[in-house]
Amino acid sequence: MRTEKEMYDLILGIARNDDRIKAVYMNGSRTNSNVQGDMFQDYDIVYVVEATKDFILDKDFISYFGEILYMQYPDENPYFPSDTENSYGWLMQFKDGVRIDLTVQSTEYALCAIKDDKLCKILLDKESILPPIEPATDRDYWVTKPTREQFLATCNEFWWCTNNIAKGLWREEMPYVQDMTNYHVRTELIKMLDWKVGLITNWSVSTGKSSKYLYQWLSEEEWQMFLSTYFDCDIANAWAAVFKMCDLFRNVAQYVGEQLGYGYNEEEGASALQYLKHTYQLSKRDEKQKP
Repeated sequence: MRTEKEMYDLILGIARNDDRIKAVYMNGSRTNSNVQGDMFQDYDIVYVVEATKDFILDKDFISYFGEILYMQYPDENPYFPSDTENSYGWLMQFKDGVRIDLTVQSTEYALCAIKDDKLCKILLDKESILPPIEPATDRDYWVTKPTREQFLATCNEFWWCTNNIAKGLWREEMPYVQDMTNYHVRTELIKMLDWKVGLITNWSVSTGKSSKYLYQWLSEEEWQMFLSTYFDCDIANAWAAVFKMCDLFRNVAQYVGEQLGYGYNEEEGASALQYLKHTYQLSKRDEKQKP
């Protein structure tokens, strides 16, 4: 795998030798001082250019970056229409393990984009066209304090959707159970865990994409309990994980509600848990009746 120095030399060398490229800036995790770097970090690079069309039509351009293993043209995806005249990208995975997410942006577009994203760092500005920017920060991604209404809505959504999980498990409809768990109930659990982190850090950190850095602030017991809520397609394992999810949510929601002065609706949680347990017992009885 090419080294970081080799990659920056390549990226900036291409820009310096191409008059069509006016400036280069980088965004993403490599600009975030709070992220511990590793060899799998992408190079999220933006070339500021006069016209994107020249690069779109130049089929040899991306070959300068190395031997490509496979790639994606996100702006060619019909499900996500984009303004290719002002911004066009290539997501490139190279055979040596390096990945570059490269975008070309028109000057006018870049002048707005670089101000909107605080995780940006200017690498090259040949004609001094980019505005001065503050040091890169992940402030825009910090966990924010919820309102009382947001907190209560999250509690209600979590407990309400558990009844769908219960019915799905009783019917042994695992695809539905997985979707309901991961796209609805788990979303609210993670939101609540994020709020706990916000409280203990005075709302001054980001837990990362998909809250992948939660482990940095949760206790080891909480983190392991959270991991145990992920289950396979075994019905018994799913039931066990869902009950752990409920226990974790209740404990964290009680803490968050108390610390924020919002309270926590014990009756709502207890009623939903009672329904879950009742449906679980129905499942167990049905199991005994099977041949």
